[in-house]
Amino acid sequence: MSRTAAIRVISPDIPSLSSSVPQGSPATIAEISTGLLAERAYTSPKYLYDSLGSKLFEAICELPEYYPTRTEASIFERYGSEIAQAVGLGSTLIDLGAGNCAKAAGLFPLLHPAQYVPIDISRDFLNEAVSRLQQRFPHIEMTALGLDFSRSFHLPASVRPERRVFFYPGSSIGNFAPHEAIAFLRRMRANEQGDGGLLIGVDLVKDGAVLDAAYDDAIGVTSSFNLNMLRHLNHLTGADFDVTQWQHRAFFNAEESRVEMHLEAREALSVSWPAGGRQRYERHFARGERIHTEDSYKYTRRGFIDLLQEAGFAATHTWTDDAEWYAVVHARAIGE
Repeated sequence: MSRTAAIRVISPDIPSLSSSVPQGSPATIAEISTGLLAERAYTSPKYLYDSLGSKLFEAICELPEYYPTRTEASIFERYGSEIAQAVGLGSTLIDLGAGNCAKAAGLFPLLHPAQYVPIDISRDFLNEAVSRLQQRFPHIEMTALGLDFSRSFHLPASVRPERRVFFYPGSSIGNFAPHEAIAFLRRMRANEQGDGGLLIGVDLVKDGAVLDAAYDDAIGVTSSFNLNMLRHLNHLTGADFDVTQWQHRAFFNAEESRVEMHLEAREALSVSWPAGGRQRYERHFARGERIHTEDSYKYTRRGFIDLLQEAGFAATHTWTDDAEWYAVVHARAIGE
C-alpha cells in the first residue's frame, strides 16, 4: 500500500466539508493535524477517550479475550494486604487515567487515602464517576482533575503535597514507547515530593495469539472503540471522517514487543479539516492505508524494572499472577 502522504491546503473558494465547528484547543488541533499530515499518519491514543470511548473501554474490560483487567484485579485481590503494607495508609492517592475510578475505589478499604485525586482527559465522564464515588466514600477528600497528563504537568495546590502515591493501573504505561515512558515517569517523579511512590500495572510478554485476541475481540467492541476515535477527531478538529470508510486492525509486532492498533481505509478517500482562517487541510488515503492509533508495549519483568530504574525509581515489590502474564509493581524514588 502507498505510504506517501497526499496533502494539500484547499483554497478558500472550495465549499467547507467540515462535520462541525472545531471544539478542540489550538494546541490540540495542531497536535492532531501533525499526526494526520505525517507520511505515516498517526494519532495519540488519548483521543480514543471521549465520553463514548470511555464507556466502550469499560465494555472491553468485561470481554473474555481481554485478560489484563481481570488478571490485574486478581493480583489486587490476592495480594491486597501486602500491597497496602508496601504503600502505607493515609496517602494522597493520585489516579492517572482514572476512567470510572473503580480500580482505585477497590483499594480504598485497604489504603484509606487521606485524599483521592483522579485525573482523566475525559472531564465529563470523570466528573460523573467522582460524583457517584463521593456518595459512597464521603469521608475521603476528592479532587477531580480533567487534564492531559501525557504532556508536562504540575499538580495544583489543591493536591496535598504529603505522601503522593501515583496509581497507574491497567498497563497504560504500555501506550508510551520506552523512551517516552521514561520521560513520563520522570515527570511523575518530579511531582512526587520524595515521600510517596508509585503503584503501577504492567502487561508482560506472552503468546502472540493471546495478545491478538485481546485487541481484536470476536464481537467487535474494540473495533467500535477504535473507530469512535474518528468521531472524536471530527468533533475536535471539524474534520469530515466517514467512519464507514474505515476498519479496525490490531496485531502483535513481536520485533517491537508491542500490540499495534490501526484504522485502515476500506477504499481510496479524502479527509479535510480547517487549517486556520478560511483554508482547510486535505489528506488523501489510498485503499489499505492506515492511521496508527495506539501501541501497547509488553515488557519482561526484568526489562520493566530496568526502565523504572532509568526513570529514577527502584522497584520495592512486584506481584504477578501464577502464569506471569501481568505484574503490579510498587516503587519508590531512588534515594528515599
